[in-house]
Amino acid sequence: MKVNVVYAHPLADSYQASLHDRIVQTLKARGDDVVDFDLHAMNFNPVMQAEERRGHFDPARVPKDLQVYIDALKWAEACVFCFPTWWSGMPAMLKGYFDRVWRPGIAYDVPADGGTIKPMLLNIGRMGVVTTCGSPWWYTEIYMQNPGKKVLLRGLKTMCGRNVKHLYLTRYSVEGISAEKRKAFALKVQRRFETF
Repeated sequence: MKVNVVYAHPLADSYQASLHDRIVQTLKARGDDVVDFDLHAMNFNPVMQAEERRGHFDPARVPKDLQVYIDALKWAEACVFCFPTWWSGMPAMLKGYFDRVWRPGIAYDVPADGGTIKPMLLNIGRMGVVTTCGSPWWYTEIYMQNPGKKVLLRGLKTMCGRNVKHLYLTRYSVEGISAEKRKAFALKVQRRFETF
């Protein structure tokens, strides 16, 4: 399978970084062809400036710095996103990636008559997400109703068509758990991606 992994965390020695490494190693061990983007290491610019916004709906005006990300998105049969959940959502770096890369003419088509947008990433049949939360399960799932998960699975996943399979793995209360629990979650991630 052709897999585009997108990772967003500023610290190379973080627990999230170790999860990212495990995902990539597991996919490669399966024989998958992996294009791995570490947005921080690649100095991805998440900020959409005024001129880019003016041309946002014109496929001929795609900024050159986005082309490598767009090419990978069009090439991929699966996408995997690895990031920490901050303030009940994805970090600004990853949000900027979606704002700038999953754009009209790439991720979706906007009909001239103003009708319903149509998905364009029909090449993607699977979406994987691995995230960590500082908050406990009850806060994220019950009190907040997991807005980050809704954005990815109810919003962005629909740009990939109707029958996309997904895997969504979350480790809650990550700041206060033991090394054994961190290891157990990492092994769970590995097992799930072995059959992704």
